[in-house]
Amino acid sequence: MRQDDAVSLSGRPARPRRARAPAAAPGHARTIAHWIARTLAADPPRARSLIVTVWGDALAPHDGRVWLATLIRLMAPFGLSDRLVRTSVFRLARDGWVAGETHGRRSRYRLTGEGARRFAQAHQRIYAPADAAWTGGWEMVIVPPDAAGAAQRQALREELAWEGFATVAPATLARPAHGESPTQRIVTALGLAHAAMVLHVRDDPGAASTLAARAAAAWPLRALAADYRRLIGSFGTVIDRFRDTPDHLDPEQCFVVRTLLIHAYRRVLLRDPQLPASLLPPDWPGAAAYALTRDFYRLTHAVAERHLVATCAADGDTLPPADTAFYARFGGLAT
Repeated sequence: MRQDDAVSLSGRPARPRRARAPAAAPGHARTIAHWIARTLAADPPRARSLIVTVWGDALAPHDGRVWLATLIRLMAPFGLSDRLVRTSVFRLARDGWVAGETHGRRSRYRLTGEGARRFAQAHQRIYAPADAAWTGGWEMVIVPPDAAGAAQRQALREELAWEGFATVAPATLARPAHGESPTQRIVTALGLAHAAMVLHVRDDPGAASTLAARAAAAWPLRALAADYRRLIGSFGTVIDRFRDTPDHLDPEQCFVVRTLLIHAYRRVLLRDPQLPASLLPPDWPGAAAYALTRDFYRLTHAVAERHLVATCAADGDTLPPADTAFYARFGGLAT
């Protein structure tokens, strides 16, 4: 990666330009600032993972291209140094998520086709409510050990886990059948179409053991419930501060807290198989975590977008309009 020109005349890194907020309430702004500082100090996010969150949540809807200098400015409020951002982007490029191009002394990065596919795969899980329609059917994938190598089978388990599958027997993964199945696309992409058996089955209600009865053992529901409750407890109070002054929101604070919330929610949700309600404990907190995230996103998305626009403008870039999928998030955002 080349040296970027995100420096001031003194040679020091340029300070991020803050989007102007309309007469922000000082007390609430200070409280939110303290919460952000405490949260980042108590549990500093991994740089690469947080950059993936910012790219998928904020940049991908605007065509997924960004100057490296702009990304450095966006990540500065999270305590990430320019060197850490550069290193993380280099690794994302090495792993095929993004590709770089140079313009003189400046570097610009865009999503690759594979990176865009990964974000699109996560998009539906994060921003849409769980599919409540379930008729009792199950989708099963069986890959015998002698039909594929260990590395291929591990890659399949990882890809299917993103889609809510769990191991229910040796070499056998299953999930409640709902929505459009991704299985054929995944097994084909991994070169396992010849080896994987994909079945659609139903529990025998008279059987001594059923797939439904194995849900609590096959999926880590207790740990997921604890993580959802921790998220609600961590973000609930600070989100109330934003609700108290909806007409006086600070753009940078909206962007930072929204990013931290989506980052925390994503880390739990992408491990959540999103089982039908009939297979979940009666006090399942996933719906409350979704509602908290949805309501905060709807409250702050327009103001957070102002921070994104202003940060891009600081590097002389005009942010393309967000795509229609962005405004469909969480059941619909105001345009």
